[in-house]
Amino acid sequence: MKLVFAGTPEVAVPALDALIASGRHEVAAVVTRPDAPAGRGRRLVASPVAQRAEEAGIEVLRPTRPRDPDFLARLAEIAPDCCPVVAYGALLPKAALDIPRHGWVNLHFSLLPAWRGAAPVQHAVMAGDEMTGAATFRIEEGLDTGPVFGVLTEQVRPTDTSGDLLTRLAFAGAGLLAATMDGIEDGTLRAEPQPAEGVTLAPKITVEDARVDWTAPALRADRVVRACTPAPGAWTVFRGERLKLVQTALVPERADLAPGELAAAKNNVYVGTGSHAVELLWVQPQGKKPMRGADWARGVRIAPGERLDAPA
Repeated sequence: MKLVFAGTPEVAVPALDALIASGRHEVAAVVTRPDAPAGRGRRLVASPVAQRAEEAGIEVLRPTRPRDPDFLARLAEIAPDCCPVVAYGALLPKAALDIPRHGWVNLHFSLLPAWRGAAPVQHAVMAGDEMTGAATFRIEEGLDTGPVFGVLTEQVRPTDTSGDLLTRLAFAGAGLLAATMDGIEDGTLRAEPQPAEGVTLAPKITVEDARVDWTAPALRADRVVRACTPAPGAWTVFRGERLKLVQTALVPERADLAPGELAAAKNNVYVGTGSHAVELLWVQPQGKKPMRGADWARGVRIAPGERLDAPA
């Protein structure tokens, strides 16, 4: 088939690579979000998908909005058979959805209908799911509601961050998306409607969602840290300033600390929760680089009974 691939971040690159390498289909063009400011100089930088497409000599389309007439005209001119999508980052209008004869097929990082929305992996980690996966489905005008072509499963490991899990799903999902294209092309694959039961939503994680509540059980605090790593970054407040929490560990044997109360040992620093303590393995103070929790604790000289999130 002739394909136009839509995607933007690094997580979409493995799927683009798999389609380029398949040899069975032609990736005629790539659709991605416009270049965005990045780094200290805030200079405009092409998306990871755009960079990979340019390396491969593939035409790159960067519409400000997918409903732009010039973009729709160019897409119609290319006349793709199918448009595979991975984390493109913009809603597609019906005018765009109607152009390819086999539609737009999205690789979504959950077992639909669970975790429909922008942040399925983060919500799976935050909810404590033991199993997740990826699904390919035909895009409709609803939010991730279209019929499903194929799925794969992936175990959520106890120490997984969202970044860890998303990396594994990106590479496994690349194979699923390529196989879905093959099955659509040879007519062996039919999309099946999603079940009506088991629908959960995964809206974008906000900065406030990423703030750790120390009165909650330790397991919840640890899940928030893992779910929000690498982005947007879990955080708390220490002496009136934001403290980013990079990595924590559960310490069930310490239940002597009040919620938010800190206790520093020679090589460890602990914080109390609504159940038992967690260890702050890595933190990042405001304006500084990530550091080991014990090194941070030595530098700030924690006072007896001092707490995170204490009123300034």
